[in-house]
Amino acid sequence: MSRIIVVTSGKGGVGKTTVTANLGTALAMLGKRVLTLDADIGLRNLDMILGLEKRIVYDIVDIVNGTVKAEKAFVKDKRGYPLCLLPASQTKNKEAVKPEQLMEIINTVRDNFDYIFIDSPAGIEGGFITAATPAEEAIVVVNPEVSSVRDADRIIGLLESMEKTHIRLLVNRIKIHQVKKGEMLSVEDIEDILHIKKIGVIPDDEKMVDYTNKGEPIVLSKNSLVANALMNVAHRMEGKDIPFDELKNNKGLFSWLWRG
Repeated sequence: MSRIIVVTSGKGGVGKTTVTANLGTALAMLGKRVLTLDADIGLRNLDMILGLEKRIVYDIVDIVNGTVKAEKAFVKDKRGYPLCLLPASQTKNKEAVKPEQLMEIINTVRDNFDYIFIDSPAGIEGGFITAATPAEEAIVVVNPEVSSVRDADRIIGLLESMEKTHIRLLVNRIKIHQVKKGEMLSVEDIEDILHIKKIGVIPDDEKMVDYTNKGEPIVLSKNSLVANALMNVAHRMEGKDIPFDELKNNKGLFSWLWRG
């Protein structure tokens, strides 16, 4: 049985698409069959982070319009992992795909995958509703800042109104020195505000920009705290009991963050 997961956020720019690309790659590295679907119609980015932008021939709108069947629009991972991308269109707007059309596409292909990640547009507009409708689970990506958490709270409310009950929190780009100065919320603060269980904590890393520019998911790198944190999320999604010690592992520098 495949798992259909929307990766979403209340605010743009929190790293949601990067999380989608890296979690999809991480699970594929574990041997899982993964489809990453870019539902941000008109603002295609997932293909670049996966390094697949030059291999795109068809996109999701071509499927909706009946130009091709879904499988023909899939772009296979060039590293050989069991990972596929279904790209968004760059020339259409978010109304080009309706919720029932996305549901139909996913129902057609879901038996071919263990995981289907839907990269949602940020915010609460129609594109979010389309992306969230087929999903059975949700990962809400949050940066440790008040505006991001506030907007995430609204998204969680919307997901609950859509009767999505399996909602998990992923805190991204946490900068421990700013948390220490009181310039950034701690993981515990965010959990207290949002009241949903966390699935991952990803430390900030300037190298992320380099990997994104190279079209290479950072989870492929070795000796990276970010890669380790992302693999931990993948293992947790597979049901393993992995401690949330991503920040503690940094030579004890981050250990103070965890209060009890």
